[in-house]
Amino acid sequence: MTSTSISSTVTETEKPNSSPKLQIVWKNVIIFAFLHAASLYAIKLVFTSVKLKTVVFAFLLYVVSGIGVTAGVHRLWAHRAYKAKWPLRLLLAFFNSIAFQNDIYEWSRDHRVHHKFSETDADPHNAKRGFFFSHIGWLMVRKHPDVIEKGKTVDCSDILADPVVKFQRKYYTPMVFLSCFVIPTVVPVWLWGESYWNALYVAGFLRYCWTLNVTWLVNSAAHMWGNRPYNRFINPRENKYVVVSALGEGFHNYHHTFPWDYSTSEFGTRLNVSTAFIDFMAAIGLAYDRKTVSPDVIKRHREKHGDGSY
Repeated sequence: MTSTSISSTVTETEKPNSSPKLQIVWKNVIIFAFLHAASLYAIKLVFTSVKLKTVVFAFLLYVVSGIGVTAGVHRLWAHRAYKAKWPLRLLLAFFNSIAFQNDIYEWSRDHRVHHKFSETDADPHNAKRGFFFSHIGWLMVRKHPDVIEKGKTVDCSDILADPVVKFQRKYYTPMVFLSCFVIPTVVPVWLWGESYWNALYVAGFLRYCWTLNVTWLVNSAAHMWGNRPYNRFINPRENKYVVVSALGEGFHNYHHTFPWDYSTSEFGTRLNVSTAFIDFMAAIGLAYDRKTVSPDVIKRHREKHGDGSY
C-alpha cells in the first residue's frame, strides 16, 4: 500500500455538519435534463427504427467506457491498486474519455476526497444527504465549502506526474467531443448505414446517459441498500445489482474496507468484468503489481466488524 493509498475506516463514521443553502448550477441542470429526455426518446428509436448493430455497438461502448472508469480512473489512478505500462494507460485514458466523467485527475481527486471524508460534508457526493443528491444532485450544485477546503489536504501530485494524465487533461475537451459523441455517431453511419440521427441518439446520448447513471449508482444505491459483511460501522454496502451493472464495482462494503485491493472484491473475477480485464492485461504483460488482501486478514476483519451476513 503506497503513501497515496486510501483508508476510509477512520473518518467514515463522522456525522455530517449542517449544509449551507444549495447554490444550483442551472447550466448543469439543463444539460442533464436534456440528456435524460434525449435518452427516453432514444429508447423509442431502439424499438422502432434503429439497426440491431447500432444497439450492440452502443452496448460495447458502455462496456469499454465503463472499464475506463472502473479499471482505469478508479482502480489504477485513484487507488493505485495496480500498475500499468504506458500502452495500457493510454488505452484506459481513451476509454475514460468515451465515458466523459471529467478528466482523470479531477475524477481521481474527487474520489480520494470521497474516501478520506466519506459520508461527511467534505464528501463530494455525501450519501447522508439523500439518494438524489448522492446520485446526480451533487453535480447540479456548487460544492460544499468543506469539499473544497478539506480536499486541499489530499495529495494528488502522483496523478499529475503521469504524462498520460497530463496529456488527457490538456486536450480533454476535443478528446471527449470526438470519443464520446463524434466517433459513436459516425461509426454506425459509415460501417452499416445507420442514420446520423439514430446513431447520435442511441450510441451517443442513450449510451452516455446509461453509463453515467450506472456509475452514479455506486455513489447512491451502493451506499444505501445491501448488506455489510466486512464493516457494519460504515455506510457502503454490497449491492449485487450495482455489481452487475457497474462491471464489478458494487462490492462496496468490501471496497471501503480494503480500498487498495485491485479487484474491489474477495471473489476475483466473479461478476467482475473489470477485474477480468485487469487480469487479462496482466497476462499479456501490460498490468502488474496487483494489490490484494490476504484471506486471513479478510476473515478476521469480517468476523470482528461485519454484520454477520456473509
